[in-house]
This record gives sequence, structure tokens and C-alpha cells, in this order.
Amino acid sequence: MQPVKKILLLSLSAGNGHTRAAEALGAFAAIHPAGIEAVHLDVAQFASARARKFYVDGYLKVSSERPQVWRYIYQKTDVTPPDALLQRLRSATERFCCRALLPEIERQRPDAIICTHFLPAGLLSHELCKGRPIAPVWVQLTDFDLHSLWLVPKMRGYFAGNEEIAWRTRQRGIAADAVSVSGIPVMPAFSAALNRRECAAQLGLDPARKTLLLMGGGAGVGRLDLLAARLLAMPVDFQLIVLAGRNQTMLNALQNLARQHPGRLLAQGYTEQVERFMACADLIITKPGGLTTAECLAIGLPMIVYSPVPEQEERNADFLLEQGAALKAIDSDAVAFRVAELLQAPERLAAMRRKSAALGRPQAGRFVLDRVLGLTTHAIPRPAPSRHTGLDCARGQRTRATECA
Repeated sequence: MQPVKKILLLSLSAGNGHTRAAEALGAFAAIHPAGIEAVHLDVAQFASARARKFYVDGYLKVSSERPQVWRYIYQKTDVTPPDALLQRLRSATERFCCRALLPEIERQRPDAIICTHFLPAGLLSHELCKGRPIAPVWVQLTDFDLHSLWLVPKMRGYFAGNEEIAWRTRQRGIAADAVSVSGIPVMPAFSAALNRRECAAQLGLDPARKTLLLMGGGAGVGRLDLLAARLLAMPVDFQLIVLAGRNQTMLNALQNLARQHPGRLLAQGYTEQVERFMACADLIITKPGGLTTAECLAIGLPMIVYSPVPEQEERNADFLLEQGAALKAIDSDAVAFRVAELLQAPERLAAMRRKSAALGRPQAGRFVLDRVLGLTTHAIPRPAPSRHTGLDCARGQRTRATECA
């Protein structure tokens, strides 16, 4: 087998998590002792403007504003066979709209490819099924959930976030030795022993004061300002950090709110040092995206999860709740109640922190690269299998991964 010297990372910026997983793999590649080169490509940059708007903007709009529509799409595509007309039309449209990607892959001449989104995996699966020469393709799942669109023929291997998702992947027809439990890759900084006092001093926070962190994902989805105001109205002493992501309008609203609560609210836009904010927090209130929750687990941060995107984020939340690392809140009143409940029960909060840390896999990125490189992977502790309650919609159907459609 040819030694791997160059790895191509393919993501799609539909949601921030797929991109962050690829960036984490790239960061681990930069410090890997094997001296490999990693190149990260966002497939959206090689798509037509209309396709880019449909996948990137359309996903955020539908999942946040029309959740029941998104639920229907998610469930329908999960159970529709790959050779059905609807799926064949979707695949053909994706290949046409992203046709500029293949020449770029050929120009890059990678020794291996890792996909952190199902779309590039599907595109490359089609090429491999046609017998066209492409480097071995690996797939990194980015949720504690499994959807059939991720399972396509001719992939060299799959990386799953936990034991159950690996089991489900095998149940749907993937060879047992092609599936590895890696965890979801997070940046190398999450592997460091971060000092709360130092991080707090850098951010202008009081390290001795109870600290809450509120996030709405990389896009700053949701009315974070209203939820922050609800929390700050509570008769409980704490300082609050709110990360607004790339939502500048929301950041402006939060900064106005901060002026009304001097010394209590730190409003921050998109940051590449989220681990330092997490290191200062006793508790995080967040949407249960795959990457965000993987980061929380890596740093051992207890969670209150709210406003999940239907299906994949709901199943992420199920996993976290079952493992005791998170509580769920259905609205702002429930968030306030959970916060008050936990701040008044430090032993319960400490137990949640221990359970969160036990699930963390901060070295997932290194594990993935070692596997792709064909190296002996260093041990990563495996938590006990979960009792995930998400419905396996595709049970009994023909899987996409077992044959070329």
C-alpha cells in the first residue's frame, strides 16, 4: 500500500459542524509526527451559486424556521432506497452542480480523502462505482446519529462518534472492520489542560464566580438575547458568556444588553478559541449540535440542551441525556429552572461534569489520522455503550453502501 503523505479533507458549510470537524483534522495533521500534508476544501466553493444557496442557506432556513418540514425531509430521505427515482435525481443534480470539484481533486493528487459531509462522499462513491481512479475515501460521521445518506458504496472506512453509531453502521451493511469508534474530531486545543484562572483573566472574567456559557451554534441561531435577558433576571448570582457566532445583528443586541448588566454579561462573536470560554464555564446552555457537544464532552462541561434541530440534534440530545451529561429544556422558563436547580445542587453538577468528561474523546482527530495512515492507533478510552432511543428508520431496507446504484 502506498504511504499516505497528503490527505484531502472535504466538508460542506451547511451548518458549521462539518467544517469544524475538517478543520480539527487539519489541525491534528499539522502536528502529526508523520509529517503529512492536509488540504481542506469546502465543497460549496465548487458548486454553482444556486446550489450553494440551496444547501448552505436553505438548510439553516428550513431547519430553524420550518422544523417540521426539515423533519419530513430527514425521515423521507433516510428510508427512500438509493435506486428510487427521487434519490437518483438528487444524486445526479448534486454531481452536475458540483462538477468543478472533481478536477480540483485530481489536481490535488491526494493519497487519501476524508469526507465530513455526506455530499462529497456520495459524489466520490459514484466515481468509484464507475471504476475511475480515486484515492481511498474515508467518512467521518459528525453526529451521535446515523442517516442513510452517509452510507455509500466503495468507502474505505467510517469513523463513528460512539459505540452505538458504529453498531448501527455495521447493521446497515458496512463491514465490521471498516467501522472505527473515534469520537467526533475537535481541535487539539481541547486536549490541553486549560487553566480556568488564566483563561478567565484573558477574557476579563472572575474565575471564582459561577459562570454560565450560552451558545446558539456557529451561525448564532435563535433569540440568544431574549434567553440571556431571561437568565440575567433570575435572583441568582452568576456571570454569563454568550457566543453569538457569525450573527452580527445578534451580537449587537447582546452588547446592548451587556450595557444594562455591567460586569455580568460578556458578549462575543465568532471565535476560534471556544475552548477558552468553555474552560471558564461551570455549565453550558447550547443547541445539541454534534461538534459543539463533542467539544463540551472533550472538556468535561455539563450541558443544558435546548431548541434542537429535528432529528439529528434531537438524537444527539437523547444520547447526552441517557448518559447523564446533560439536561433538556423545552423553553426559556425551563432553561431558567434547570439553571437554578443545578446551581443550587453543586454535587449534581459535579456528577454531570464527571459523566461528560468520561464520554469525551479529545484525541479523536489523531485517532482518525492514525487509522487513515495505517498506523497503530493509540488507545482512546471507550465509554460504555449507550441505550440510544432514536428510531432506526432504515432497519431492514437495502443499504446504499452495499451496492452501486
